Amino acid sequence: MVDGSRDDSRDPRRPHGELVADVLAVLWAADRPLTAQEVNEALDRGLARTTVATVLSRLHENGTLERSRPGRGFAYAPVADAAGLVAGRMRRELESDPRRELVLKRFVSALSEGDEEVLRRLLRESEDRE
Repeated sequence: MVDGSRDDSRDPRRPHGELVADVLAVLWAADRPLTAQEVNEALDRGLARTTVATVLSRLHENGTLERSRPGRGFAYAPVADAAGLVAGRMRRELESDPRRELVLKRFVSALSEGDEEVLRRLLRESEDRE
């Protein structure tokens, strides 16, 4: 792809991370837990049901989804919304480093003025609730 045009010879499948994001988007939009077949139908990509079932199972194993058995198969629902998942990842990263104060200092120093003000407001609101 020398001229910057699209290379149509590459694998048309999307990267795994995009499939996971799309599966989560389907589940967040649903008003109830969904089976692998229902998620697959909502994705409308012609994937094998087992592919979607594997993604759902892995998301359940890592704590992103909860699973119930309403019938013969499993149904899945997210344990948190998108913001909750990001916050959880941020918390796990913070907890994984023994230099917690340094990590927080670097995080705060990299925030934009607007984000820093939002963080200050949220911290004040948190203190007021205690």
